[in-house]
Amino acid sequence: MTELDLAIRGGTVVTAADSVRADIGIRDGRIVAIADRLEGAAREIDATGLLALPGGIDSHVHIAQAAGTGIVMADDFASATAAAAAGGNTLVMPFALQARGTSLREAVQAYRGLAEGRCYVDVAMHMIVSDASPGVLGQELPSLVKDGYTSFKVFMTYDDLVLSDRELLQVFDVARREGALVMVHCEGYDAIRFLTERLEREGRTAPYYHAVSRPEIVEREAAHRAISHAELVDVPIMIVHVSGREAMEQVRWAQARGLKVYAETCPQYITLTAEDLRDAGVEMSGAKYVCSPPPREAESHAAIWEGLVQGVFQTFSSDHCPFRYDDPAGKLTPRGRTSFRWVPNGIPGIETRLPILFSEGVSKGRISLQRFVELSSTNHARIYGLTRKGSIAVGYDADIALWDPTRRETIRQEILHHGADYTPWEGFEVVGWPVTTILRGEVIAEAGRVVGTPGQGRILDRQPR
Repeated sequence: MTELDLAIRGGTVVTAADSVRADIGIRDGRIVAIADRLEGAAREIDATGLLALPGGIDSHVHIAQAAGTGIVMADDFASATAAAAAGGNTLVMPFALQARGTSLREAVQAYRGLAEGRCYVDVAMHMIVSDASPGVLGQELPSLVKDGYTSFKVFMTYDDLVLSDRELLQVFDVARREGALVMVHCEGYDAIRFLTERLEREGRTAPYYHAVSRPEIVEREAAHRAISHAELVDVPIMIVHVSGREAMEQVRWAQARGLKVYAETCPQYITLTAEDLRDAGVEMSGAKYVCSPPPREAESHAAIWEGLVQGVFQTFSSDHCPFRYDDPAGKLTPRGRTSFRWVPNGIPGIETRLPILFSEGVSKGRISLQRFVELSSTNHARIYGLTRKGSIAVGYDADIALWDPTRRETIRQEILHHGADYTPWEGFEVVGWPVTTILRGEVIAEAGRVVGTPGQGRILDRQPR
């Protein structure tokens, strides 16, 4: 009688702590043994020459989210999670968005309904709090945290999402009391409005001026303000998608003082620049790169790597927010043609996050394999309360990505699985590629094909901090 459902043989098992050549034994979706040699498996995968890494966890993605009148996000849960699986991920964390004036609980329930039965990888949901009403703060938010939605995002910009300083403090206070983690989008609303209006008066409305309207100082000021509010309330916060030195140094300053401040960065801030937003002779081609915060100058890449190497950043996420380019319901919306202000804000990246970090980090000698695992999986699981995820260890879910560390690949739209019609990294060459993705002991992607089924991925609830 076989004791194992699956044995992964001969690979180099990598965790955040070490690396060892070993077999991995899996039964009932869990890792039950790690040893030099395991016998008695119903199925085997030969991982000779490959790295066995914990399945990637992308803790910042936007899927099937409302994006404004006439604008349609390019991914639903099926396409986004298929792309995630192909990119070596086994869990993603999207956002249930509360529209202003509506019930937060109803928003969460409706969003969960969009995901149920459609996901190729596991999903754990954050919330977005846009309306800090007494009912939300006093009843809905505490109740939802107890129900397992233990993290939520707040915004310091955008007309329909921005919270005032008083509202931020009130939301932070609820998070402290209920054991939740607050994710903060740090850009100063009034400064952006001021700069945008001035640019539009001057006739500077092309996509490139999106970056000009949101300079680093706007991010730096908001990051410092968010850190100050968190210190006042004594609550942990995650500052998301940090784009350059000025905001990174605010985080480093806070961490040096012992404050409970985490930070995240993304592929666009180590590879793209503001120059990518220029139209380069193609109508509004710069719109493909419009995201917030925008990519900075090339010098900022060194600052982000400094933070990645030194531990200022705990997580590396995609901030996947996909829109089609050649589509009036996407980047080329008629209103967006009038000003950068109206170009749908976000870029696709759920499938390319890990190859970019591996190639630019591990393959180029900037970070170790252990640090890659921390940034891509282990720290996400630890910070967001995802038990039995984020490592290869006995008792953990058998969520594993097998990587060919020497495979050379050119990123191009034709090999990707997302719903967008372009990738910002078209033609970008990488070294290191995920070749097989395994969710709870079942292969869901291999050799560039998604072979799992919708509904294999589960929706996970979490415990308060």
